[in-house]
Amino acid sequence: MSSRLSWGGVEHYEGYNMDINSIKIAPTSTIKEALKIIDNGALQMALVVDDNGVLLGTISDGDIRRGLLNSMELSYSIEPLYYRTPIISNSPTIPASIIAKAKAKNIRYIPIVDQNGVAIAIKNIYEPNTPKPNKVILMAGGLGMRLRPLTSKIPKPMLHVGPKPILQTIIESFTAYGYINFTICVNYKSEIICDYFGDGDKFGVNISYIQESKPLGTAGALSLIDKIEDEFFVMNADLLTNADFSKLHHYHKINKSIATMCVREYEMQVPYGVVNLDDNTIKSITEKPRHKFHVSAGIYMLNPQILDLIPKNEYLDMPDLFNTLATNQQNPKAYPISEKWLDIGRIEEYNMANEIYSEFFL
Repeated sequence: MSSRLSWGGVEHYEGYNMDINSIKIAPTSTIKEALKIIDNGALQMALVVDDNGVLLGTISDGDIRRGLLNSMELSYSIEPLYYRTPIISNSPTIPASIIAKAKAKNIRYIPIVDQNGVAIAIKNIYEPNTPKPNKVILMAGGLGMRLRPLTSKIPKPMLHVGPKPILQTIIESFTAYGYINFTICVNYKSEIICDYFGDGDKFGVNISYIQESKPLGTAGALSLIDKIEDEFFVMNADLLTNADFSKLHHYHKINKSIATMCVREYEMQVPYGVVNLDDNTIKSITEKPRHKFHVSAGIYMLNPQILDLIPKNEYLDMPDLFNTLATNQQNPKAYPISEKWLDIGRIEEYNMANEIYSEFFL
């Protein structure tokens, strides 16, 4: 259990201070305002309070993402989204029964309220930054043809963006959230990756490798992996993002998902006026309409039983796996990413990544 000292509405947990007022929000606030609070802090939620500071409920990262998936806009109020009956404690020393109830629901933070219901503190019932057993599978075997000639002598994940290789940045991003066990799927110029990272010791992590003898696709490569006990991450090794991977993990567990795909909102504008017809009669004309879609972000979290569904050593892309799960009514989930994200697939994107690197990580 984390040690705690409290003073003036500020909680201290194992080396970081939390100003309780910085995570309070009014019920009339917008989704964008709530996201700003959630994304700028170490928590996965904000406290919804009235004008007197009385706790009305909580709003989590997952609540907001579900709203966005249901076509809500960032300008919408959080009023229909926030959870009105959170688990709370009336004492800074939280009873074991309340802790057990919270853990059963995968809840990490418990608000502390005084006798008037005013939120005075919040407590993390887990040790922060404890190394987690969950594996991270990184797909680093691609040829990087669209990045030639940059990838003629070096695999794409080893290209430098900022001061270090893309793959190193990805590993360090996971490590920041306690995920230290990595398996890297390699093929093209694999010796460069293996020589650089070794067993991961110099980076404070554990690294093993899967050598693909032929391209197998993101899902197919998983058939070469030994048995896994816990839910695990899969990520393409040519992405940059400042997403909080612990939030994805939490979302996956709380939704009891067998498979979760991170998705991005993609907007496309038709450059012409679109003519709507009914039997050759013009009903309306929409000038240069915009259409929004959710597209895969190349980051996934899967349960171990997924491996039993993947044919051994056969090509299988991740969309095909998710289509199979959906067809079989196994209800794979989508996790919308609102954080910065960039797929480095072409030279223009690689150049852009170097230009905006500091916006991601500095």
